[in-house]
Amino acid sequence: MTTRILTGITTTGTPHLGNYAGAIRPAIRASRADNVDSFYFLADYHALIKCDDPQRIQRSRLEIAATWLACGLDPERVTFYRQSDIPEIPELTWLLTCVAAKGLLNRAHAYKASVDQNVAKGEDPDAGVTMGLFSYPVLMAADILMFNAHQVPVGRDQIQHVEMARDIGQRFNHLFGAGRELFTLPEALIEESVATLPGLDGRKMSKSYDNTIPLFGTSKQLKDAVARIVTDSRLPGEPKDADSSHLFTLHQAFASAEQSAAFRAELLGGLAWGEAKQRLYELLESELGEARERYNTLIARPADLEDILLAGAAKARRIATPFLNELREAVGLRSFRNEVQVAGGAKKKAAKGARFVSFRDDDGSFRFRLLDADGSQLLLSVSFADGKSAGMVSKRLQGGELDLRAEGEGFALWLDDAPVAHSPAYVAADEREAAMARLAEALAAQEA
Repeated sequence: MTTRILTGITTTGTPHLGNYAGAIRPAIRASRADNVDSFYFLADYHALIKCDDPQRIQRSRLEIAATWLACGLDPERVTFYRQSDIPEIPELTWLLTCVAAKGLLNRAHAYKASVDQNVAKGEDPDAGVTMGLFSYPVLMAADILMFNAHQVPVGRDQIQHVEMARDIGQRFNHLFGAGRELFTLPEALIEESVATLPGLDGRKMSKSYDNTIPLFGTSKQLKDAVARIVTDSRLPGEPKDADSSHLFTLHQAFASAEQSAAFRAELLGGLAWGEAKQRLYELLESELGEARERYNTLIARPADLEDILLAGAAKARRIATPFLNELREAVGLRSFRNEVQVAGGAKKKAAKGARFVSFRDDDGSFRFRLLDADGSQLLLSVSFADGKSAGMVSKRLQGGELDLRAEGEGFALWLDDAPVAHSPAYVAADEREAAMARLAEALAAQEA
């Protein structure tokens, strides 16, 4: 079974060496596994909660996108997108807000911390608290549930948000699922081995402490930063204790086991701190040098980054758009065409079974969906210039011979040597095969 993993990166700053070792590098390595379907997104809506500087937001989006790609994230293998390019996410946020209990959100750590700080100062408990901060867990739930992620890698301080996403998703399933699990309930993925790097002063590397080492500064900036790492006063020739050395901890995060052992022995043998810092600089330069060149190339070509992110958004929306339509149907936001009039003005639901639903898209074109009896989407058509053309194609599909072709995580329905409709994405190949069989059944029943 393929596991779908989703990771969000808040766009409020510039990545540093600690971000790279603790999150970026392990996540990129994990994305290369054969049994993983990875989603990586720039959480720029989340950034608005923390930052009201438009230039900083924009620059951070550019730098973080360039960083992940320069470090080896493959946009062909994963789904890499900006949160703000997926309009289905804020709409899903509202659907989830309508079932999320206020009492649940009252218990969110970030909100409680703000209230506690205000109370300690003798201020109104909600002073300075925005609805963005208060409802942050609902937006995070929408990020996760939109793509039915199985696992969400988070730090321990974020476990609560994944648990809240489970609670909200479970509530929605109960109210609107009609026996179906509309949302997969996610699990928090805690990687105990993820490195927490010390900064220049020995505390956790953090912009808050102003003790970071730049990830993609110039070679000189990297060397200067390493030179500022705090060490003890032991002189050249005196044995150094590697286990208490922040410099050794940084070296160990990027060295092989053999390199670490050799470096430890040299420190014990009296290696001077200046020489030790030079060794660390050379190690970091060997790991980051080529990636820095790729980063600078990407930063200099923002239009290329835009194309990559928009392609990722289109890939993500092939899942999000039909799924949101299914959720809209589930809560009662349905087309009036799905009901028929009977004598006396009373209404009854259309007979159970698969049905075509035509609609006009935002750009004025016409499309149709084929919905199964339970309201789930089997197909979404391509765009047609007019409603008549869309209707003729849907008519031709009923009872005819099907030309179905696998396409990524789903399949396409072809007619006259061109794709006319696409399926939703499926997590596993056997699910896709079952959906293809169900489609053939549904279209055969249409003619009958």
